[in-house]
Amino acid sequence: MANPTSGTRNQGEERTGGMGQTGSDLKNKAKDTASQMADRAKDMAGNVADKAKDMASSVTEQARDAASNLGRSASNVASNLGERAGDAASAVAGGMRNLAGTIRDRGPHEGVMGTATSRVAGALDASGRYLEEHGLGDISGDLSNLIRRNPIPALFVGIGIGYLLARATSRS
Repeated sequence: MANPTSGTRNQGEERTGGMGQTGSDLKNKAKDTASQMADRAKDMAGNVADKAKDMASSVTEQARDAASNLGRSASNVASNLGERAGDAASAVAGGMRNLAGTIRDRGPHEGVMGTATSRVAGALDASGRYLEEHGLGDISGDLSNLIRRNPIPALFVGIGIGYLLARATSRS
């Protein structure tokens, strides 16, 4: 009878050992599955981060290109305006020189009026030549220097021009 008791203990130990083994296997499988899921989550997070970086880089590059194009457009507009202003200045200079020639040809040549005509034609011709040679940029610089050297007369000239413009516009 001692044998059946020891047999029962062996069967119980085998069962417990078997269940312990099965529990251990389940625990290991759960760890492996959790580890695999964690690895997949890391990979997915890395992929999402890479895609986000690529998209941010793409958006940044597109913004940079747009800003560059806008800058070029603004530069082109300014350049075109500068060219148009230069062309207008050249046209005005040519007109001044033509007017000087017309005044010389049609004005009186002798006496006080002849002298005045000659001086006006000379001044128009010199001004037209100056405008052709120097352009609007140099003229504005020269005008600024003239106003700095002579502020009081410049103020009176400004007041006089303002008065004349006010009178001219009030009659219209």
